[in-house]
Amino acid sequence: MNVKMRAHLIVDGYNVINCWPELLKQSNDLEHARDKLIHILLEYGAYEKYDVTVVFDALYTSSAQSFEQLNGHFETVYTKKKETADSYIERLAYELVHDGKEVFVVTSDGAEQNVVLGAGAYRMTVKELSKAVTVTKKKLRNRCASDAAMSTGRNEIADRIEPSVSKKLDILRKKHFDK
Repeated sequence: MNVKMRAHLIVDGYNVINCWPELLKQSNDLEHARDKLIHILLEYGAYEKYDVTVVFDALYTSSAQSFEQLNGHFETVYTKKKETADSYIERLAYELVHDGKEVFVVTSDGAEQNVVLGAGAYRMTVKELSKAVTVTKKKLRNRCASDAAMSTGRNEIADRIEPSVSKKLDILRKKHFDK
């Protein structure tokens, strides 16, 4: 059985926050903006079946690098002291491509896009990610509305079979009751 490997989405967290108006409004509370981005990407990654790594720059902190594994397919990384998010992303993209994974890197930094393209990864601009997230949210809303409508109404077989089959069954039913 051929099981398709999940694609990996690597996101430059602060780059996205600084480019998305709904997150930029939150930038005076950076923790809230990060949490909102993580929530959006968790939902998007789960629905689209991506492994997701969100990288936040901790270049000017005295902290050691930290990872937060939110589930088996989603992690948040805060780079270590003196390491940029870009250098971490470049290294991770190269490693994942080398391991045979399909990798998408989300950033609007042109130089970063060129480096990841050179490593064999695909680039996705922040604007492209925003559009993809919007489409996915719409799919989710429609799916939930459809599921809700199906559960509230009658669930009749006639609604789920071909009209020709329904007609034949109706003829058989009438023959049976006419006896």
